[in-house]
Amino acid sequence: MTTTSPTPTRSATRPAGGLVTALRVFAALAAVVVLWQFVTAGQLLPRGSEGAETGHAAGAIVLHVVSGLAAIAAVVLWRQGVVSLGLAALAAVVFAFGFLQAALGGYDSLYVHIPGAMLLTTGVVWLLVAVVRLRRV
Repeated sequence: MTTTSPTPTRSATRPAGGLVTALRVFAALAAVVVLWQFVTAGQLLPRGSEGAETGHAAGAIVLHVVSGLAAIAAVVLWRQGVVSLGLAALAAVVFAFGFLQAALGGYDSLYVHIPGAMLLTTGVVWLLVAVVRLRRV
């Protein structure tokens, strides 16, 4: 006697489609926040302007939130077999690196913070391109 596994129905795959959309939204928001970080960082240098540091710090918090949500969505989608392990790992690395970048933020460590911003930007853009290129679920 042979058994066959049931073919997933359309309703069974619909949650993954919603999660893919959420991942795309979180990745796009992360890219917008990184742009905001560049604007506020430019206002901080060389002497800073009133409110720029607050705006930059708030942007870092928002980046932590949206990149964390993107990482959670990517890991769940990987567990469901929808995205690759590489994409899930990239989302997790972007999330974790954001905390390292925030810890290194400050005038006394700009020599590390600015190159770190370039790496973080590369990761965020790479994540955005990867999730936009996902096929429809």
